[in-house]
Amino acid sequence: MIRKATQTALALTLVIGVAACSNTARGVVQDTKDNASAVRGGIETVDVKAAIIADKTIDSGAIDVDTNQDTKTVVLRGVVPTQAQKDKAGEIAQKNATGYKIDNQLVVKQ
Repeated sequence: MIRKATQTALALTLVIGVAACSNTARGVVQDTKDNASAVRGGIETVDVKAAIIADKTIDSGAIDVDTNQDTKTVVLRGVVPTQAQKDKAGEIAQKNATGYKIDNQLVVKQ
């Protein structure tokens, strides 16, 4: 009787362990996908920000670039002194983030 109870407990433990491993494996896969998505978005952010900084006609000090990989959107926020700089930053973002929508929220303040 004790042996049967021990075998049942061991079998139950194995089943729970396998189920937990399965859930853990799914979690690892999802985390990996999420991390890969974040890295791809980060690359777009760096590419766009670097290109804006490299353009000496834009005062880039107050420009923030964020990328949402899920919606494939690059968002420009911050302040620039002229409409021309706002427009140029949007053009640079579009050129350097191929396949992404550009949400240019830059504010013009002189």
